[in-house]
Amino acid sequence: MARAFAPGNISCVFKIIPHPDPARMHSLGMGFTVSEGVEVTVSESHETKVSFNQQDIIFPTVRTVVNRLIQNTDVSGIKVSLTSPLPLGCGFGLSGAAALATAYALNELIELDKDNEVLAMIAHIAEVENRTGLGDVCSQYHGGCLVKLKKGAPLVADKLSIPEQPIYYRYFGPIHTSEVLRNSEQTKRINKAADTALTILQKLTRTQSNPELFTECFSVAKQFSVDSGLLSDDRVIDTIAQIEAAGGVGSMIMLGNGVFSTYAFNGATETQLSKNPAQLT
Repeated sequence: MARAFAPGNISCVFKIIPHPDPARMHSLGMGFTVSEGVEVTVSESHETKVSFNQQDIIFPTVRTVVNRLIQNTDVSGIKVSLTSPLPLGCGFGLSGAAALATAYALNELIELDKDNEVLAMIAHIAEVENRTGLGDVCSQYHGGCLVKLKKGAPLVADKLSIPEQPIYYRYFGPIHTSEVLRNSEQTKRINKAADTALTILQKLTRTQSNPELFTECFSVAKQFSVDSGLLSDDRVIDTIAQIEAAGGVGSMIMLGNGVFSTYAFNGATETQLSKNPAQLT
């Protein structure tokens, strides 16, 4: 057996960079990794099976990673056991985390000797091909609070000097990434809002010593959620309003009907902004 971990990722702002080559399609934007994520255990089996929290699951993104890594080997199948306290489909980047952790663990199990950057790109491509994400793998590969500003480079990001600290979140339900990516009018509006946000974020990255940097990033994220049209769930809107009325800052988790904040708001679960990247365990 081999084991690996990849952190969950909360995306705050994203711009879709389309490309016919999955290795060149990705997203720009901002996000940060958290202390919880996906633990994966892999072992050889006569056929490939995937489970999530001990329940069998159809997980095409993970299966794509497995198939790519075992091709041209004598391995017939892999048992992939994923565990996480975070929910699938609610904006924590678990598809990316599962794909990346599986790639790391499987590389160790069958001694492929691929470096982490190659494995991260395999996981990213699997996400793109299965329309489960565009930028989470990059964040999970590096760890920490990141801004991605380089078009055509899915794994390139700039780290912001944001310290590890408590983050509070509450999710109300999933948003299916694939449905958003298929809606051309929605993606146009998202990218227009993202251009405005990225211009501000680019300026903020030049003033890393700013003690209010994270608060200002929250403000950018909140405005993006409004301008993009993604902030539409009344529960999310009301929760952010309550946080702001109490003097805190909050925004919508991308992509999920959920809220994150540095303020301990009613009904929230506490996590931690973490700088730890994906790794073998």
